[in-house]
Amino acid sequence: MASFKPLHDRVLVRRVQSEEKTKGGLIIPDSAKEKPAEGEVIAVGEGARKDSGELIAPAVKAGDRILFGKWSGTEVTIDGQEYLIMKESDILGIIETSASQAAAA
Repeated sequence: MASFKPLHDRVLVRRVQSEEKTKGGLIIPDSAKEKPAEGEVIAVGEGARKDSGELIAPAVKAGDRILFGKWSGTEVTIDGQEYLIMKESDILGIIETSASQAAAA
């Protein structure tokens, strides 16, 4: 990937692909799939600034799994890959997985 550094409090996110089948085994056609609101943080800007100029460090970092609103971000293509650029405030939260959950996945 080309080097891309988001500015200010923006975050570059790669969308996590949804499942192709339901738990019951039904295949979901592309036309019926909703875009997932889960992604992986690829790059993070340096953060927002207070009126005083003091930097507010971002709460997320590259590699974090996050949830975001359905309509959040702007879609961009970098080196043929699709990403979203969104403000950190559009991120709803970080998905934390315990070691036991990660081993089971």
